[in-house]
Amino acid sequence: MTTVQRVGGTLDTAEMGFTLIHEHLRVRSEAVAAQWPHLYDDERELRAAIEQVRAAQARGVRTIVDPTVLGLGRDARFMGRVVDVTGIQLLAATGLYTYHDLPFALANRSTRSIADLFVHDLEQGIQGTPTRAAFLKCATDAPGITPDVERVLRAVAQAHRRTGVPIMTHSYPANGSGALQQDILAAEGVDLTRVLIGHSGDTTDLDYLMRIADRGSFLGMDRYGLEDILPTAARNATVVKLCRHGYTDRLMLAQDACASIDWFDADKLKQRAPNWTMTYVPDVVIPALKAAGLTPTQINAMTVDNPRRYFERQGAY
Repeated sequence: MTTVQRVGGTLDTAEMGFTLIHEHLRVRSEAVAAQWPHLYDDERELRAAIEQVRAAQARGVRTIVDPTVLGLGRDARFMGRVVDVTGIQLLAATGLYTYHDLPFALANRSTRSIADLFVHDLEQGIQGTPTRAAFLKCATDAPGITPDVERVLRAVAQAHRRTGVPIMTHSYPANGSGALQQDILAAEGVDLTRVLIGHSGDTTDLDYLMRIADRGSFLGMDRYGLEDILPTAARNATVVKLCRHGYTDRLMLAQDACASIDWFDADKLKQRAPNWTMTYVPDVVIPALKAAGLTPTQINAMTVDNPRRYFERQGAY
């Protein structure tokens, strides 16, 4: 039996079931929320998270993986409230989300000391709660591998080697950053089969995606519903082609949906991305993939087997 940390305790990976590999209960700008709390409504955000989670559960989802970390407003107590109400199996992350620079409080610390913070969340608990992180998160976007982004990647790699938990990245396929992330992680001694390169589904470049998968990493086809980045039809066509090329065991599905997010006006966001919810994959994407010829076994691999295997690859080096 392999267990993974979940919000509120531990979880046998055999019990993970249908898993959404990349969703957010809430995304907040931490500094803004601390300085101008009147802009926020905790209870409204709680209701939104509960509504999204319950809707996903009604479609058979048993586990949600939430990669919200520093830079996205991680709040272990908020996560706990959602779990208490819904009973969802929720896996939390540690790490740091930045496209450019480190926060001033970390900028002059060593990479090792930043890794120590991640290890604390993995071994002691998040934000003074008993909830321990289940995986590590880092990000690279349009600016590429800036010096501070590279330090985060290396700190994540070091924490990974000390604890053995898997790594999930936010990547930006337009600049090939998923492959660059693999280079840095591999240079730090990371086994790339324990890595998921997130947002790989934002591109239709099969050569790029197969190069990443051929090095052993999982591909996050995890932004369904963000049509202005890439339409669903193109995302599905890419998934089908990868499956036909033999990469079914490397793919995982999700939406990267945020039950609430303060980056955008809520009404405008709903108009821009009406399908960006935690139910779009089960309601629309999976039926379309089946209609395109994927088998129930392939669908199960991407939504059940691959997430389970990803979290079962544990153990310090």
